[in-house]
Amino acid sequence: MRRDRLLAGLTLTVGAGFILALPFALRQGAEFFLPLTAALVIAIALVPILEWLERRGVPSALAALTCVLLFLIVANIALAAIIVPATDFFRLLPSRIGRIQANLAPLLDLYSSLEHYVNKALRQVASTPIRQLQTAAISPPSSILELAATSAPALIVQFVFGVLVVFFVLSGWTRMRQETIRGRTSFDGAMATARVIQEVVDDVSAYLGTITIINLTLGGAVAGALSLFGMPYPLMWGGIVALLNYIPYFGPVIGALLLAIGGLMTFSDIWVALAPPAIMYGMHLIEANLITPLVVGHRLTISPVLILISLSFWGWVWGTTGALLAVPLLIILQTVLKAAGKPDIAGFLFEHGTLTHLDRPIDPADVREES
Repeated sequence: MRRDRLLAGLTLTVGAGFILALPFALRQGAEFFLPLTAALVIAIALVPILEWLERRGVPSALAALTCVLLFLIVANIALAAIIVPATDFFRLLPSRIGRIQANLAPLLDLYSSLEHYVNKALRQVASTPIRQLQTAAISPPSSILELAATSAPALIVQFVFGVLVVFFVLSGWTRMRQETIRGRTSFDGAMATARVIQEVVDDVSAYLGTITIINLTLGGAVAGALSLFGMPYPLMWGGIVALLNYIPYFGPVIGALLLAIGGLMTFSDIWVALAPPAIMYGMHLIEANLITPLVVGHRLTISPVLILISLSFWGWVWGTTGALLAVPLLIILQTVLKAAGKPDIAGFLFEHGTLTHLDRPIDPADVREES
């Protein structure tokens, strides 16, 4: 028992070191780990379509290729609907600075008055006058072509790598799952493995599919309302809102800020300019508090604290893309832990040397041997 406890302590020490070092390794190796993780999440989400095609006699390789092409077509259409008009719209930003300043003039005057009052009070308290901070003029980068030439190949390589990972995971999914289940030494282990795999696929695909439908509906409603309001490029704004709504809590706030900038660029009255973000956020509140809980239900309900922790962690590791992957990765981890059972660390260290607590009476012989 002493040897088991010593090995348990060493195992936990090594495990704790691995857990502490893992985030920094993921962050430094983002060029490899980010497309790999995104590809695995996308592949898991496409498994139901793959299985539907295989049940109708389509070969695995052809079914995987169909899933990949379908995903690429949908993703390219969505991105083109957002990026192309967004480029044209925000190209007008330098020429609309004057309108934005005119709309924000009351707020800027209020801020200027407050700043003047604070500076005056500080001059009276301090013995030396307050020195204004020096602001260095930042010139636009002169080597943008060189930057694009050096970064574009890396993005292309990561994109191709991710697409290949999705294809090969899907093409070998059925065989890999069968081999994993058959490799278990017991029937109970095989059934548990099959149950974990199926629950991960069901939960991830159900969450992403349901949230995608909800986000598209929200984006369509926002686009329709903005079109009636007279906002230019309503489909672009609806696509931006739908895309950012994949990021819980922070995504809608960013969408409202972007809509506020677009409104200030478009309309001359500040209250009219702030109406589009108000419309968008009002629709988001209805979706988040009424529609999503009703549609998603209790099966995929996740603690808000866990969502915030996951968003903070993956956003710190991989930025915006990590924030988009935060909830699917949390669902995968939560499903695996729920199926595998929670470890009993105290029992692992001090009682029986196992990861699961065994409810058995204490043997007096063990106590005499320990003493």
